[in-house]
Amino acid sequence: MKIISIIILFFITVFSTIFFTWYMKRILLKANITDNPIVSEHRHKTGTPTMGGIAFLFTILLILSIYYQNNLIFNTCFIMIAAGVMGLLDDLLGLKVSEVQKLVKNITNDVVPIGLLDLEPGAEARVASDKAKAEVDDLVKANKLEVIDELPIKYEAGELKQIVSQIFIGLLLVLTGSVTTLGGFNLGIFAVPIVIIAIIGAVNTVNLIDGMDGLASGILFIASFSSAIFGCINGKPEIILPFILICGLCLGFLVFNKYPASIFMGDTGSILLGAGYATAVLICDIPYFGLLALGVPIFSVIVSLLHRAHLIDLPVEPLHHTLNYNGMSEQKIILLYWSVTAILCAVGLIVDYFIFI
Repeated sequence: MKIISIIILFFITVFSTIFFTWYMKRILLKANITDNPIVSEHRHKTGTPTMGGIAFLFTILLILSIYYQNNLIFNTCFIMIAAGVMGLLDDLLGLKVSEVQKLVKNITNDVVPIGLLDLEPGAEARVASDKAKAEVDDLVKANKLEVIDELPIKYEAGELKQIVSQIFIGLLLVLTGSVTTLGGFNLGIFAVPIVIIAIIGAVNTVNLIDGMDGLASGILFIASFSSAIFGCINGKPEIILPFILICGLCLGFLVFNKYPASIFMGDTGSILLGAGYATAVLICDIPYFGLLALGVPIFSVIVSLLHRAHLIDLPVEPLHHTLNYNGMSEQKIILLYWSVTAILCAVGLIVDYFIFI
């Protein structure tokens, strides 16, 4: 594969994403489609436009019109478009308010228990659980808590509906016939459950990690760039293109999404990138390195699952919000997650290089 074609794809993707993100930012601001974070530490981001992942759809359509004859690009773009539309529907549903929750502050010098939390003096918390909602009025009347804001909570499709839509995306990938082997094994009929599980896992993993400025897009850039290098080391240059496409999308979006972000990708972007990365890993047959490169978000998902199973206790979910809640700055958390991802990928590439030679 000529290096020039890879460079052209990369730069077309980067600059197209920059342009379309800039364009969508203007439209979303005019339409007042902005974020209203429910995490106290992120309340200052209120008013930042969201649904910026729509820019990815425009870029992908452009790339598809140019590279439609390349099967790897075509199949990756096809799945990303389907996933992006699903994410867009989620974002549109999110414009509807399902309930309004109180944001309270501990105005005493003592720890105040409310719901599942022990609220430290001066700390703030959202009244979300049924137990907390039953207790809050009495605590306010007792001058222990003060209601400082009321937060509109966006409507979200139920988990079952989300899983069904993700299964549909997985079935679309199966129907392309592009995933027949994985890790050296012929899948046969097992391609169906494996592809579906991979899509569901990647979509929810990326969606969960998308909670801080540039966190998801930065991690996906590092993971995809490393996967492209992995292909070169293993003498499979044909697998570079899908990952270079994802690299370009992430890097172009980071121009506006890096800290402090002036636009968020929303479910449109996170679901699209998650499905796109899973598709690239599956059709390029690099499952082991693909999992390693996404190790940080996967670890975050495991921690959240342990929390939901009541095996561990987090004050705020997911893990990066807990770190922020405990005093670690957002910039340091982002740098930590990016750095660990880069280290994992570097270790994987070094080990693979010495095995391959």
